[in-house]
Amino acid sequence: MIGLLAGIFIKDHKNTTNARVRHAYGILCGAVGIFLNALLFAIKLTAGLLSGSVAIIADAFNNLSDAGSSVVAIVGFKMAGQKPDPEHPFGHGRIEYITGLIISMLVILMGAELVQSSVSKIIHPESVVLTATVTVILLVSIIVKLYMYYYNSKTARLISSAAMKAVALDSFTDSIATLVVLASSLTEYYTGLHIDGWCGLAVSALVLYAGFSSAKDTINPLLGSKPSEEYVRAIEKFVTSYDDIIGIHDLLVHDYGPGRTMISLHAEVPADRNIMDVHDTIDNIERRINEKLGCQCVIHMDPVLVNDEATDRMKRLCQLIAQSVDESFTIHDFRMVKGPSHTNLIFDVVAPFDCRLSEEEIRNTICAKVESLPGNHYAVIEVDRPYV
Repeated sequence: MIGLLAGIFIKDHKNTTNARVRHAYGILCGAVGIFLNALLFAIKLTAGLLSGSVAIIADAFNNLSDAGSSVVAIVGFKMAGQKPDPEHPFGHGRIEYITGLIISMLVILMGAELVQSSVSKIIHPESVVLTATVTVILLVSIIVKLYMYYYNSKTARLISSAAMKAVALDSFTDSIATLVVLASSLTEYYTGLHIDGWCGLAVSALVLYAGFSSAKDTINPLLGSKPSEEYVRAIEKFVTSYDDIIGIHDLLVHDYGPGRTMISLHAEVPADRNIMDVHDTIDNIERRINEKLGCQCVIHMDPVLVNDEATDRMKRLCQLIAQSVDESFTIHDFRMVKGPSHTNLIFDVVAPFDCRLSEEEIRNTICAKVESLPGNHYAVIEVDRPYV
């Protein structure tokens, strides 16, 4: 249904990398979600009142909150689609992450309320009246929620949306919750066991888990999470495909919301190449990487000596020294500057965040090992961290 509606209401709907198309998908799915959740609320509330099940009634109000979540999603996509302005030069894309966080908080709130009602039901159990009509209503609800999970998760993948992923997860937990409610009602109907409250408690635990998991997924990009390995490899493969580029390092990825990514990196280039020619290559990479990967790019050139035996030998030796301190250490930006009394070995050391040594300890240890080499060598070191 979403595909059909997208074809009717969204212009150029297959171009999902376009910001306008992304926001149109979010608003469309939100509108469909409001309609279906409002319909399910009315159906489940009727079923809960007929059966006397607190779990069914709680599940009905959960659907009502889901309709509110769809409203939040629509507002979020609308706000995220605003153009950059002087106060927000990188746009408003991160509002989409905030939208997902709000939806996650609503899920957690509903889970907490369900815990309260379930505990009350355990303390004061009441019989559940199960009829064929109620059973059919719950089965229809499960099917509708699974469909909502399907189209929301499909759309989340299609437009790479954390907010849509949160809505999809909410729909999935709702389908499981209703399935558990139906199972508890059938159990009481055939065995007389009052497990409605206990099942409601189990459902609340599932809802809370889903809410916290979804919140984590939306908080991470807001805090600044590490980009995927596939994305990093794609950048490295694209940049190093040019003949003038020997390698890259110090790659930083700044996520300002879906479709609003800025990256910066250092590109190693041969020191003997014409600087104007290399600069032209860098300009081409910066322009074409936006067309290829959809991100703004700034590249710093690092000229390095190539085919210099003395420099290559000392670089390998310094790499071994760094790895003798910690086998995960790597070095880059290596330069050897000879003077009348000593030689400076200038390089950066990349140390993982979980390294127990402080930056000062790393620097002092490696410098001491370099100075113990034959000849007058001094190390000038900067300690980097792997941001990707």
